[in-house]
Amino acid sequence: MALTAKEVARLGELARIRLTDSELEQLAPQLDVILTAVARVSEVAATDVPPTSHAMALINVFREDVVQPSLTPEAVLAGAPSVEDGRFRVPRILGEEA
Repeated sequence: MALTAKEVARLGELARIRLTDSELEQLAPQLDVILTAVARVSEVAATDVPPTSHAMALINVFREDVVQPSLTPEAVLAGAPSVEDGRFRVPRILGEEA
């Protein structure tokens, strides 16, 4: 399915990429190799093989959620640069109004 320089130029236009004549001549055979490889994968794909996103199944390993001692609110706020009403005070962002 040899791509022509004209077809590659059209693809460049669609992608809004300006290509020189030498780039078109260089890209045409490279894109042809890519398209041929994709076509071969399509030929091999069997209907009895389900599509997957990973070669091996991914399994999440979760640890057990165990309550452990933690810092008190006072201890946490003691290290804050600014505190207001028992909470961290941070600067306003995105022009928010009070």
